[in-house]
Amino acid sequence: MTSKEKIGLFTGTFDPLTNGHLDIIERASKLFDILYVGIFKNDSKNPLFTTEERKAMIEKEVASFKNVKVIVHEKDLTVNIAKKLGVTSLVRSVRNAQDLAYESEMVFFNRQMTGVETILLVARPELEYINSTRVKEIFKLGGDVSPYLPTEILREMEKINE
Repeated sequence: MTSKEKIGLFTGTFDPLTNGHLDIIERASKLFDILYVGIFKNDSKNPLFTTEERKAMIEKEVASFKNVKVIVHEKDLTVNIAKKLGVTSLVRSVRNAQDLAYESEMVFFNRQMTGVETILLVARPELEYINSTRVKEIFKLGGDVSPYLPTEILREMEKINE
């Protein structure tokens, strides 16, 4: 019996990458031979950074995880990207009941379209309330977002206000 390489795909807008995202990436990286972090373009979320800026920042943050690769895709379904990359499991994070309801629906459609399983990783209790939208809101109003962001991401955000 040959063992198939385990390849995961964790997607999001990651604008900005939070400590919650980084925790999921670290935990998921231990489950796969290769973990792709897929940055989606979603202009409806009013991004602070371009997809290429996010890619560069995330690559710096995950440099110590040798099996993590950061990719960008602008206009394609996650399932199509997963097929192209030979993904064996999609990775999603769940912070609360609302996330679970949303992700359950996505699990159904992703499985129907590809047969690929989705692994749901539950946020650590100390990180469950952190989300990029709230962090951006606090930041734009001059609040302290340092508890929610990796140091390098915080530095890049602070450059916006210079």
